[in-house]
Amino acid sequence: MTSERIVVAGASGFIGRRLVESFRADGATVSVIGRGAADARWDDRAGIARLVDGADLLVNLAGKSVNCRYTASNRAAILRSRVDTTTELSRAVREAASPPPLWINASTATIYRDADDRAMTEVDGEIGSGFSVDVATAWERALFADDLPATRRVALRIAIVLGDGGALTPLLWLARLGLGGPQLDGRWPRSRSRRAAGTGHRFTTPHGRQRFSWIHLDDVIGIVRFLRDHPELSGAVNVTSPSPTDNRGFMRTLRHVLGMPIGLPAPRWLLEIGMFLLRTESELVLKSRWALPERLLQAGYRFEHPTLDPALREIVSARGLPTGPRSR
Repeated sequence: MTSERIVVAGASGFIGRRLVESFRADGATVSVIGRGAADARWDDRAGIARLVDGADLLVNLAGKSVNCRYTASNRAAILRSRVDTTTELSRAVREAASPPPLWINASTATIYRDADDRAMTEVDGEIGSGFSVDVATAWERALFADDLPATRRVALRIAIVLGDGGALTPLLWLARLGLGGPQLDGRWPRSRSRRAAGTGHRFTTPHGRQRFSWIHLDDVIGIVRFLRDHPELSGAVNVTSPSPTDNRGFMRTLRHVLGMPIGLPAPRWLLEIGMFLLRTESELVLKSRWALPERLLQAGYRFEHPTLDPALREIVSARGLPTGPRSR
């Protein structure tokens, strides 16, 4: 029996590495597109076409990390690394003699507006504005631009992914130092250039109540597998836990899991200084992200980690860190 042939683009990242390991553990033949030690590099159009033609599944996770300052050069690289790679894959699928029946492409739940009044679903979610949203919408346009009748396409609107690495690492570090209180939004001046570029975070939600939508890495992998078996699902799919929290609640749960009774809050002025020194953006912790996985739930997906406390305990235990008592 011929093994499944899978192509993963952007396989060197946090999600990509785990996805490749998971598929290979199944016995699938997995080829990767990217930089460095890849089966095809992004400047090798013929190599990309060879891998895509006849593949059973194409997954694209390529994109420069948004954990940086939104300078003009970084903004251009963030956009280009998503749109150009997706466009190149679309060309390969369009020209393939045997195109993959399913193409799953990363997107982001940040595509929705800053929301603290109601949850955003794929059906009634409102698209936001600003640089991050512009990138997300351009990314999805590139995915759905071409007429590819033989290939089902899914855009994964992924929330903040929790696992051994990624966005959780600095938050664990802060919490263990007693600095794991809420990140408090507040008024902060935005320069004309940052307003024009859509990169200056606008104060919306006080008291650490900005919503925090999250997903465990295990469920990201599980959802990719689920999508293979559910041909009725195409278009945008929210990849997020059915149990979102807010920033204050997330940091409180993290402290509890770590057994840390103290968590000093971080006001906006301190966050802005810290983010400048770390060369990243305050939007990453201050935007209110509130999305629900309506389509996955309706299709019957069962989350492996639906609630936050057990999800965090699994990750912390896997890292070999001590944990506090369980909630009753």
